[in-house]
Amino acid sequence: MEQRKLPPVQGRGAQSAERPSRFGLASREIDGDWRDQMDALDGPPVKLRTSVTEEQPRTILSFNQSPDIPFDRSINAYRGCEHGCIYCFARPTHAYHDLSPGLDFETKLFAKPGAANLLRETLAKPKYAPRWIAMGTNTDPYQPIEARYQITRQVLEVCLEARHPVTITTKSDRVLRDLDLLGEMARRKLVAVAISVTTLDPRLSGLLEPRAAAPAKRLAALGKLVKAGVPAHISIAPVIPSITDEFMESLIAKAGSLGVASASWIPLRLPHEVAPLFREWLSVYYPERGEKVMNIVRSIRGGKDNDPDFLTRMKPAGVWADLFRTRFRLACKRAGIGKAGFDLDCSQFRRPELNGQIRLL
Repeated sequence: MEQRKLPPVQGRGAQSAERPSRFGLASREIDGDWRDQMDALDGPPVKLRTSVTEEQPRTILSFNQSPDIPFDRSINAYRGCEHGCIYCFARPTHAYHDLSPGLDFETKLFAKPGAANLLRETLAKPKYAPRWIAMGTNTDPYQPIEARYQITRQVLEVCLEARHPVTITTKSDRVLRDLDLLGEMARRKLVAVAISVTTLDPRLSGLLEPRAAAPAKRLAALGKLVKAGVPAHISIAPVIPSITDEFMESLIAKAGSLGVASASWIPLRLPHEVAPLFREWLSVYYPERGEKVMNIVRSIRGGKDNDPDFLTRMKPAGVWADLFRTRFRLACKRAGIGKAGFDLDCSQFRRPELNGQIRLL
């Protein structure tokens, strides 16, 4: 019997909420006949709502020794991300908590309201040695719930007080809310902001990253950061073959016209549960080209959906990868944009006060 095709989940990136299987946990599946009866009795499923759980971790800085990323410490004020980007490589982190990397990742969020105080305590330790902190490396520090919690802003306030450098990566123009702090930090060479843009097509963006800011808003935010003297960077991430790669040149040209000084690109990564989720998304929105997309992805990842190995995971190989690199290099040359690089100053660091009193500038 032919399986009934369910309508797309509106306003969300993932199309399902299946629990992870790689940890051997029990799973449940709703029988098709029973689902039909439920729809007949109760109507269509209730619209998904976002919930936020507050947590109180003991530490807020995460350290890493990865040889292929330029930072060794990061802060993630939130777990899960309401932006709902279907390609997000952070989705599998929800599986560690027996939650779905699919819809749970974008609807069941966790916030760390004590993040700024934890950071203050860490920076005040006598043996702490400063190196720039990366924000937005896992989930977006300016996702919608930041408007209410303002955890990112509180963290920036501590960094400004301590003269501690920080980098920010986001898909939201909400970063402009903190332009007062960012401007002061920029004057002291303490901050750089990267805004990730995947496409110029608002409809495509709405399917790929349904609750992120529209591409035009992100580009406008880049321009406003530049005018405010904040080092701004455009990250074309991820580049999805046959879906978003056509926008590479136009995005770089637009960024160049706004005065953006540097750019980078990251190829699509599909670790763990992200691969089946992305395949499912392709089957819903691009069924006619899904196989082509995945064939190209496998061609740059050594015949696999994903390459998890250090050094090679960020450097795809093969003809298609070489083509993307060449296109990116030529586009940057035409736009007058350089390579990614952050000139941040750690020499100004001073340990913050633990009594919560902010020092005078």
